[in-house]
Amino acid sequence: MFDIDDTLYLERDYVRSGFRAVGAWARRALGIPDLADRAWASFEAGVRSTIFNDALASAGIEATPELIARMVACYRDHQPDIALLADARACLEATKGVAAVAVISDGPLASQSAKARSLGLATWSQTTIFTEALGPGFGKPHHRAFELVEERLSVEGPQCTYVADNPVKDFLAPHERGWTTVRVRRPRGLHHGVDGGDDIDHEVADMTDLMALIGLRGALR
Repeated sequence: MFDIDDTLYLERDYVRSGFRAVGAWARRALGIPDLADRAWASFEAGVRSTIFNDALASAGIEATPELIARMVACYRDHQPDIALLADARACLEATKGVAAVAVISDGPLASQSAKARSLGLATWSQTTIFTEALGPGFGKPHHRAFELVEERLSVEGPQCTYVADNPVKDFLAPHERGWTTVRVRRPRGLHHGVDGGDDIDHEVADMTDLMALIGLRGALR
């Protein structure tokens, strides 16, 4: 069972793709030729919640609530230019005929659905659960998404492995259900610097060794 962001692809690639989409809109609607570059520079500097506000201000445009809402919608609704990382693709291909695959992911439904389409996850995943579709309060670390995977695939905790990246919320529920938890701590991942806790059973830098960890040794070359 896989998370999406910074697990199967680099989330920073989605961010940059989203900024390009908003930048194209800003060029047409606001006459700002370089908003994408301004936003990316803020992101690289560590800014998060005020990126669009700061980018507009630096271009001399008032960041009204309506304008920010339009930019956020453009960002979330765009079809992202992202691709599976090579190790993630190899791992997914290695599961064919050997293990069932599912996806459990938090985040805005439109964004996560678009990511899944761009990554072609329907090719591998037998069931995909976007927690926002379950309703308020069911995002990780709530158990509901993990319960649904067990029900849909007719599996129990000890048969399951959850592969994800965020130690703050990803691993608590599956660990409590008896799943094996594997943190992918990618050097360029957004949560790379966050320490993990006792709810993480294994940690890897990428998925090259994942198959060995879950008992499919030799599936990856």
